[in-house]
Amino acid sequence: MKNIFIILLAFSFVSCNSQNKNAEQVKSTSKKDTMDFKIVKTDAEWKAQLSPEAYAVLREKGTERPYTGEYDKHFEKGMYVCAACENPLFTSDTKFDSHCGWPSFDEAIKGATIYHKDTSYGMIRTEVMCAKCGGHLGHVFDDGPQETTGQRYCTNSVSIKFLPAK
Repeated sequence: MKNIFIILLAFSFVSCNSQNKNAEQVKSTSKKDTMDFKIVKTDAEWKAQLSPEAYAVLREKGTERPYTGEYDKHFEKGMYVCAACENPLFTSDTKFDSHCGWPSFDEAIKGATIYHKDTSYGMIRTEVMCAKCGGHLGHVFDDGPQETTGQRYCTNSVSIKFLPAK
């Protein structure tokens, strides 16, 4: 039973870390770009504001464990905003169940995110970051619903906050 759990966990991690083929979407960010964010704080200020888990993901580019996030199976109507700065990122209309263990969206709000080529862990992926504060949200892949955008924004629950529709 333990071996099955380990295999399922490994499969989930790989499914959300598959190679992204949409290279033209990638925009490389540099040290200069980080100074262009509307919200710039010191590490101490971010640590004081965020939980340790949120800090690890948003500021240190970590990843929460699959199937543990608050928003993986959450499908209420509303808006998802950056957990660090409340920048609107995704609408609930773009959320879908990708079965990868993390919240998935097929489209971000125009101008809400920026992209960075991520070559960590021997893979080539596209990192998604909040355009307002530079917080790490997750990665975008080209294996989303073909009937919409074909994209899957694989997002850490701890990096977003849900605001219900009024």
